Formats: sequence, structure tokens, C-alpha cells
Amino acid sequence: MPLIPAARLGSSTWLLHLRYFAVAGQLVAIVVAVLIGIELQFGPLLAFVAFTAITNFIYGVYLRTSSTRLESDTDLNNGNGEFDTPTVDDTPTVRAVTLGLMLLDLMTLTAMLYFSGGPTNPFSFFYFVNLAVGGVMIWPRAAWSMTAVAIVGYSTILLDCVHVPELGPPVDENGFGLRSIGLMLAFATCASVVTYFVTRTSGSLRAREKELRESQLAKAANRRIEALTTLAAGAAHELATPLSTIDVISRELSRHLEGVEKPESVAEDLRLIDHQLELCRHILHRMRGAAGDTMAQQWYKTTVGDLIDATLEGVRDPHRVDVIDGTEDDENRTLWMPEEAVAQAIRNLIHNGLDASGVNGRVKVESRIDEQYVEFLITDEGQGMTDEILGRIGDPFFTTKEPGRGIGLGLYLTRNVVSQLGGSLTFSSIPGRGTSAVVKLPIANPENAPNVPVV
Repeated sequence: MPLIPAARLGSSTWLLHLRYFAVAGQLVAIVVAVLIGIELQFGPLLAFVAFTAITNFIYGVYLRTSSTRLESDTDLNNGNGEFDTPTVDDTPTVRAVTLGLMLLDLMTLTAMLYFSGGPTNPFSFFYFVNLAVGGVMIWPRAAWSMTAVAIVGYSTILLDCVHVPELGPPVDENGFGLRSIGLMLAFATCASVVTYFVTRTSGSLRAREKELRESQLAKAANRRIEALTTLAAGAAHELATPLSTIDVISRELSRHLEGVEKPESVAEDLRLIDHQLELCRHILHRMRGAAGDTMAQQWYKTTVGDLIDATLEGVRDPHRVDVIDGTEDDENRTLWMPEEAVAQAIRNLIHNGLDASGVNGRVKVESRIDEQYVEFLITDEGQGMTDEILGRIGDPFFTTKEPGRGIGLGLYLTRNVVSQLGGSLTFSSIPGRGTSAVVKLPIANPENAPNVPVV
């Protein structure tokens, strides 16, 4: 059984257990001093031990309360803690409380050393233990504040303390002499070195832990996306047969009704069925593309104008989309890219803009091009987004839409398509004034484009 209960290194729970262990160690040291006959001022020492125990108990209650509140807020605001669940150690208030508690521990250690021999007490080395723990627990700049407090504390007990004869003679019989100055300088140097290297090492470990956590989250998200794309491929395959049957029956029915007197509403219904079947064919094609169909990923020779036209073909409410045409030369510039995949990516941004703009809002689509890149700017008339939402936009399964209107994969897949083509997707937004999305793609050279058929 470990002396300190298991907890993540550097966590608030780890500090909580460590402080309880320190209280137990201090009590043992006092008992041993009594047994071997060392004369100490036990009243103040026991009072400081009790003070540490009480503050640690309050700290434990505070951590449990903060953790419960954080879990409740995460469930309400995110509903998806599997992918990015914050811990209580990430909250600024808990970090500030932890720093205050560790500074208090340094002051308590100084006071206890003052009543038990000062620098002649062997436990004065525990200043370095506190600094090492602080370097692991808190951010670097705050750790240096602990170093300053430790240096002041050690200098204080060098100047004045309650002498304990059993621990040896005072450092300087005649006050603050050369030896005291040397000890203070040595302590300050050692404390600075400990703080520097511990904070650097701790920072590197935190960065590596963050990379590992992000990698694990990305793998988990990819597994879910693979399951969804497999489902999409299966659905596309299964739906193709009944839709083909409906298409055949619809055409046969239209042929049999040719030359037969019928209400105009019947003819309109047949045209509507034919239009909806064509729309289903487009949807199935996109589902196959999302599932990794190689035909949907072929690179085509196209133009800026043709790419925008292909994008608008599957857009709902196209009458609410305003396309700002560029010059004729720009519209006719040749592009090499997987047209359907890019069109679907831009289409996702347009649909998000339409959802954000409301029933009467409009979305503007504009293109820009130079010698190396083509940009598509999609601007909506919505309420905009806060910096917090902008920081998470594009994360898998994160959505601001009402339940049932989205699962948070559209922007994630769009970003994947754009990044795989060597491009970038950026957002800018002002709350109350809408959002702009910029898709920047390289103009691919056909010699460098993979699997380029001449189309």
C-alpha cells in the first residue's frame, strides 16, 4: 500500500494527499523530538501542524465542490465529455487557490523553523521540497514567486530564530555575519536552480501529455467517423436499389399516361417525383464520397466558375445565396482538384451560413484567385460567434445547432478535405454581425495531382 494514495502527478488531489502526508511527518518529528529529550516550544509547533491539517481539510472540501460543479456544467454545456472534458485543475480559481495554499505552506514552514532552531534545523532543507512541488503544480511565473518567498523566509530565520542547543550552535554568534551571507546566497542559488529545472521539465511533460491526449481524442473521433462513413456507404448501397425501382416505375407510369387525359396535378406530381429522385441521386453520390468512394475523389480539370456552379447545384434555398462574380479571366481560370469533394466542403459552409442567417437571411459567396491559391469567402447574416465557440468550431461532434438539426461533423469533414488538399479553413466573426469563412486552396499542378484523369 503506497504511503501517498494514488493520484495524477501534479494534480490538486496529489497536493491534497501530499499535505496530509506532510502533517503526519511533522507529528512524527515532534514525537521523536520529545522521546530523545530535545527541548522545543511544542505549543506553537502543534498549532501550526493543526493549522496545516485544517486548511487541507477545507481545501479537500473545496476541490470536491468545484469538481462536482464542473462536471455539472460540462454535462449541461457540452453533453459530450468524452472528447474534451476539462478537469478541476484547469480552472483559474482552483489554480489561484493552489498557489495561495503553497505560499501559505512556505510561510508555515518558516514559522515552524523559527521556533525550532532556524537554519540549524535539518528540516530547513524542506524549502527545496516545497519549491519542487510548486514547480510541478503551478505555472512557471507563479513558481518564481514561491522562490522569492522561500528566500525571504530563509533569510528571516538566518537573522533571528529560537535557538535549540541540541541542534548545534547558532550560525553566527555575532549576528548576520559572513557565514550567514554565504548561506543566504547559496540558498538563493540552489532555490533558483531547482525552480528553473523543475518548471522546465514539468512544462515539457505537460506538453507531451497534452499531445498524447489530443492524439487519443483524435483517434477516438476518427473511429466514430469511420463507423459513420461505413454506415453512409451501407445506406447508399441499400437505398440505391429501391430508388432505382421507384425511378423505373415513375418513368413507366409517365409513359403509360402519355396521351391520356389527366389532371394537371398528376403531371406536377410526376415531375416532382422525378426531381426528388434526381436529388436523391446527388445525395447518394455525396454519401459515397464521404465514405471514401474512389470515383468521388478523382481530380478533375475545372474552372472557378464551374466549381461554384457545382457547389450551388445541391444547395437548399439557392435563392438566398448571392454569388459575387469575379472577372471573366478569374472565372475561367483552370483548377485541378476533386471537384465534388471541394464542392461539398463549400456547400457545407453555405448550409451552415443559411442556418445561422435565419429564414430571411442571405449568404454571400465570393471567390478570389492569384498565381498560387484560390479563395472562397462565405459570409452569413447570423448573430456571429464568441471567441470560445470560434476556438472549438470544427471539432468533431461539436455543434451549436438545436438537437436533431446537426451532429457536428459537417465542418470537421470540411476542414479535413481542405487540409488534405494543402489548404486552410479560417473563420472570423463579430457577435451580432455574422460570420465569415475563408477556404484557401492551392491551384494544383496536374503533374502533382494524384490519380488525375483528363476530363
